[in-house]
Amino acid sequence: MSEPTEIGTSRERVEEQVRRWCERARVAGRWPMLSDASAVAIAAGRLDAPTREILAARRRAGRSVPSIGGFAAARALAEERARWLVKDTKNKPGSALVYRMRAAELTKRLDHLRTIVVMSTDHYAHGVRAVRRERRDGIHLDLYQRDALFDALLHTPVPRQHIGGFATRTGLSVLDLAADRVAEVSKNTRFENVGDRASAMMAEVADQKDDVFADRYETLLFIAGTSYDRVNSSPAWRSEHFLVQRTQLDLAEELTQVAVDTLSLHDISIELDDIAAVMLDDATRVQVATRRAALESVWTQLIDRVAALVRVADLVTRAEGDHSAMDVTAPSNRSHTAYRQPRAPHARPVTSNASRSVSPISSNGRESSTSIPPSADDTRKSGACRRCFPPCGHSSQNGWDTIVTTETSKSNATR
Repeated sequence: MSEPTEIGTSRERVEEQVRRWCERARVAGRWPMLSDASAVAIAAGRLDAPTREILAARRRAGRSVPSIGGFAAARALAEERARWLVKDTKNKPGSALVYRMRAAELTKRLDHLRTIVVMSTDHYAHGVRAVRRERRDGIHLDLYQRDALFDALLHTPVPRQHIGGFATRTGLSVLDLAADRVAEVSKNTRFENVGDRASAMMAEVADQKDDVFADRYETLLFIAGTSYDRVNSSPAWRSEHFLVQRTQLDLAEELTQVAVDTLSLHDISIELDDIAAVMLDDATRVQVATRRAALESVWTQLIDRVAALVRVADLVTRAEGDHSAMDVTAPSNRSHTAYRQPRAPHARPVTSNASRSVSPISSNGRESSTSIPPSADDTRKSGACRRCFPPCGHSSQNGWDTIVTTETSKSNATR
């Protein structure tokens, strides 16, 4: 996966990059698959409001959804089963039987995964008292709600390379290697230009360098989910340094609301496409064009909200790097803070030096004080003089208020 922080930190640059990715339905490089937490938050956008509220309550209570090793695998199985079911079986009686057997095998595997997610005794209450208690706490999911959740998880955003058939994936990999080989062989020869053009065409067809998606809506959800994973998996985000920011912004809820609005916009776009396919009069064309123009403004707001999530992820990533650097340098700093007590003629300068360490020490605009140093008597008894420094830290507030304000305003405007 290419480093997402390379796209810059300015608001306009990030928004333009996210827009370009979505319009091309392609992100730069190969990115990791979405985590279970982000997949569930995105899948909640396909559920009704009561089920979304229960999932949010379960998340706040620390109740997770059963894991199957990544819901991208379930999406790949569902896509493969759909391909076998739609294969043409006319005048192919033998092939039709093979297709049905293959589809039935994939259905069994999906049913097994469904049983894990829906019927887990470790994640859901089954006794009468336990069910009543969960209902009272607002965290109980009924059986039909769990089934709906699993069906929604089958639409987890996944790059197209991971959900293609085995023959397709193998063929693209071979073509990708062939493109590199052609470019290498033709280098520094009179056929170099021809080789470069042929390699570029083959690489474009193979399409193995970048992650490609079905449409711009799935791309937007994948970018939002990846940004959520970057923040949620960061130790810096879970530290006390971002305590205030964690209370200001519920990233999982924001991701769910982005999914709700994105899927609604996608459904409306499909309806307009169906109307445009059968419209005959000019009045209908004008109405469809007007609605499409209105939807573009909503799409722009969604781009802004996802770009805000990307900027939050960039901010947390930089903070994590600063914390790691300070953790590395902290031992070396501490190794120089212990001094051997000098002989009597030099005892007074050392003691006065220790007394000056009581004054506040400024750290990135924040004032913190050191602990009181040992007295002169204690110093002489111990034979050493110690200076206590404040804990390592830094200020990463730059741009945070702008990000939170922008994301909140865009969310309210879209809703």
